[in-house]
Amino acid sequence: MSLLNGLSGMNEPQSDPEQDTFNSSELGGSDGTSKVQAQKETDASGTIVVKIGGSTLGSHDTTLHDLMELQRQGVNSVVVHGGGKIISDWMAKQGVMPRFVRGLRVTDGPSIDIVVAVLTGLINKNLVASMVELGARSIGISGADDGMLRACVRDPELGLVGDITDVNTDPIKAVLDSGCIPVIAPVGVKPVEDGENSPTLLNINADTAAGEIAAALNASRLVFLTDVQGVLDTTRRLIPRLTERQARGLISSNVAAGGMIPKLEACLTALHSGGVSHIIDGREPSALIDVVSGATLGTRIG
Repeated sequence: MSLLNGLSGMNEPQSDPEQDTFNSSELGGSDGTSKVQAQKETDASGTIVVKIGGSTLGSHDTTLHDLMELQRQGVNSVVVHGGGKIISDWMAKQGVMPRFVRGLRVTDGPSIDIVVAVLTGLINKNLVASMVELGARSIGISGADDGMLRACVRDPELGLVGDITDVNTDPIKAVLDSGCIPVIAPVGVKPVEDGENSPTLLNINADTAAGEIAAALNASRLVFLTDVQGVLDTTRRLIPRLTERQARGLISSNVAAGGMIPKLEACLTALHSGGVSHIIDGREPSALIDVVSGATLGTRIG
């Protein structure tokens, strides 16, 4: 499992738990969305999307075992993973020095080669092999397969970093229909444009990819397994639930910071397609099983 340490997504802002906080008194208003959301949950597909990171795959972690158990119970699970730390380690081995613009990592030509090789190869296949060893049926795929994640360049200054423009769910559903868990590496594809000879592979934020995939599948739940309790207030108390309005307020006011921003944005994306989202501490034994079973863990959005 050592190769699986450090799966945070490339170009995901690294979160400092002290920064991912806000004061609960800043969250005003009641939402009149709870009844509507309850109906949305009923209408959702029943599929869950799980985003995992290396910091949650420690010696006491049960995430992969939980996924196997959920599959045994007939739950359709889709896994999305990142790989920031391992990618950084391999860049160092290859002598590729990181470059940053406005605090964001630039993904140039040599970098994207390493990103794709490590995400879709080393990390993805080690995850799949570990799950199969535990008794789960799983197949590793990437956003490039069957044009699953079509994307455009976010900002030329950042190089080959993409924003998702379309999700083709066919390859995901094909894996699910075969009785297997799709394990997805977040690599996107930019279609050929005038003057180009071939499609361009792009580095996609893993949190963002999880949100877009959950929305496209009309998933009932999106679960982020992190190394923090959830969203905390400024006194370090856990906030058990956020409405859409409150979550947007945290982002727009810059109260939420670092790696919590793309997670909250992904939760809001999934919310619009009928699913609820959870940001929980994936290091806790049986965390995934418990939250899917209805336990109150971490922060729920929606």
